[in-house]
Amino acid sequence: MHKIPVTVITGFLGAGKTTTIRHLLQNNGGRRIAVLVNEFGEVGIDGELLRSCQTCDEGDDPSENIVELTNGCLCCTVQEEFYPTMKTLLQRREKLDCMVVETSGLALPKPLVQAFRWPEIRTGATVDGVVTVVDCEALAKGQIVGDLEALEAQRQADPNLEHETPLEELFEDQLNCADMVLLAKVDLVEPAERERVENWLRQQVRPGVKIVPCEGGKISSELLLGFNAAVEDDLDSRPSHHDHEEEHDHDEEINAVNVIVEAGFEPTLLVKQLQELVQQEEIYRVKGFVTVPNKPMRLVMQGVGQRFDYFYDRPWQPNEPRQTRLVFIGRDLNQERIAAAIRN
Repeated sequence: MHKIPVTVITGFLGAGKTTTIRHLLQNNGGRRIAVLVNEFGEVGIDGELLRSCQTCDEGDDPSENIVELTNGCLCCTVQEEFYPTMKTLLQRREKLDCMVVETSGLALPKPLVQAFRWPEIRTGATVDGVVTVVDCEALAKGQIVGDLEALEAQRQADPNLEHETPLEELFEDQLNCADMVLLAKVDLVEPAERERVENWLRQQVRPGVKIVPCEGGKISSELLLGFNAAVEDDLDSRPSHHDHEEEHDHDEEINAVNVIVEAGFEPTLLVKQLQELVQQEEIYRVKGFVTVPNKPMRLVMQGVGQRFDYFYDRPWQPNEPRQTRLVFIGRDLNQERIAAAIRN
């Protein structure tokens, strides 16, 4: 039987990975796509969003094609969850045309690709390509990797620079492993800023890697799929900061805090409250579902830095509790302090 092509979609927190996959599922060109979502945190926000796309045929169980891995960083849990999940999916590969794996914003892509060298997986699947999603607006503002111009000037001034932050190393590893860089949210920056970000990115990626602009995750499946790169056989050309380490350690201070409250919120007031909280705490990402008083629809809330977006995705189901559930991802976040700020 043929090998199932697997596309790995990686990128930093809030870059737009889930939005991209949602668009792919809704515009799949007739392809039967299995999705593995690697969620950072106990509340499966991204998995629920993907299930709400309703792309499965009538009568099919969406959980068969959308699998959520809930132990945090996929590159640390390949044996515990990824390996048995892949074995299960490969048993029904005659029903699949391809797979998409979304890594968490904190996952290193290379260890995941290395798992495809295992004999039990190698015979049935191949990594078709790695797509790294980058937030153009955030990079232009220096919110993810710091000020780009200052960073470049610092590197040129000090060729012996060794003290990089873990987030910078992660970002570089994601770019080094990419077959394509998807430059998301280009509509939110001025043309000159976009050009500056693109010029900087071209200096960071491997020769031949294309940087493709994207708005709202809207990219053709013909571009996103079908690289035929067999990445697991090409890892030597994709350097990583962790190539010579037996195991890697993530920044211990980065954590996820989950808050569940029964109360409803008016969206604009909640955004204001969250923006104040982001100023007080080192919060990188906020996402979740919100119940709005006197509204039958569920509200999806997503935030990166001071920027928050929200939309209604579907009605609340009769058998599900109408709760506000938010996941906060950041540095050294305190569960009780975050929960108290929201409840108050």
